[in-house]
Amino acid sequence: MTTWLINLGGLLLMALIVWWFWLSGRGPAKRAGDTPLDIVVDNGVYEPSVIQARAGQPLTLRFLRRDPSPCAEQVIFHDLGVSEFLDTGKATTITLTPRQPGKYRFTCQMQMYQGTLIVND
Repeated sequence: MTTWLINLGGLLLMALIVWWFWLSGRGPAKRAGDTPLDIVVDNGVYEPSVIQARAGQPLTLRFLRRDPSPCAEQVIFHDLGVSEFLDTGKATTITLTPRQPGKYRFTCQMQMYQGTLIVND
């Protein structure tokens, strides 16, 4: 009986970890405009984690890293070829111009922090 309870507890803990790192925080998309969009890096998530932008228009993102863990020290826009190190407690500004419509992932170097940049025409 004890072994069964330990296994059940382990499964519940794994489900919680999957939800926390990969499924939570997918709220409504935040539209990027002419002013920099602030993104807070804390507690295993980017907030906001979904950003909308227009193709061909410059996009300025300001990442504020509050989480001191090594996982949070870098943000990578995989398909856009953009990578930047983030200092703890400071804002790091990234300016990019996505040319093609589509969905572009951005993550930390270990891909535990996850976000999506949605580029429309």
